[in-house]
Amino acid sequence: MSLTQVSCNKCAGGFQKVFEHESTELKCKMKFAVYLPPKAETEKCPVMYWLSGLTCTEQNFITKAGSQLGASEHGIIMVAPDTSPRGCNIEGEDESWDFGTGAGFYVNATQDLWKANYRMYAYVTEELPKLINANFPTDPERMSISGHSMGGHGALICALKNPGKYKVWLSLRLLPSVTPCSVPGVRKPSQDTWALIGPRGRRTTLRYWQDRTLALSSTSSSIRAETTSSCLPVSCCPTT
Repeated sequence: MSLTQVSCNKCAGGFQKVFEHESTELKCKMKFAVYLPPKAETEKCPVMYWLSGLTCTEQNFITKAGSQLGASEHGIIMVAPDTSPRGCNIEGEDESWDFGTGAGFYVNATQDLWKANYRMYAYVTEELPKLINANFPTDPERMSISGHSMGGHGALICALKNPGKYKVWLSLRLLPSVTPCSVPGVRKPSQDTWALIGPRGRRTTLRYWQDRTLALSSTSSSIRAETTSSCLPVSCCPTT
């Protein structure tokens, strides 16, 4: 699959790039950001996938987080995809900030109106890693995933449904609900449009832990929950 480079900037000794490609899962053009540390010029590096929250694009994390400094120091490739398909011309996809465009929730839609395009779970766990591994000097055996808010829940589900796939996963400030339809005070006319298929094929709901960070290493058998007073920057190095 061919990639089109949208931008390239020297950053923290490496390169911050953005690419565009035609997605087979989402059936539209998608953008993703990738940071290549200096170490990537000479050898394969571990890769961390970052899933952003509601209304974000591939730009939010690479512009605001400053993750390039840590990634450069530890030799980690950072990948930040967009948060949803775009320009699919589906009725209602642009009517609300928390449903549709910019709000893909990293799940696979099940209803006819959405299921052809809104397959962010399949995109993040299958199509994108294959694309990244084929075009960049990654070590596929050292892949990790993290995210914030909607992306925190996305990272949680991707990790739980794929034991052993990720060396480390980290979820920051999990979104209050699986879909916006179950947030108190928010009701969508298409509330049955999406369904989250959780671990072992079960439909999954998630109780909100305010100001909680969940982290799990593949070398550990337990989940660690840490209380934070705010959304603080976190540096996470994949295990070797």
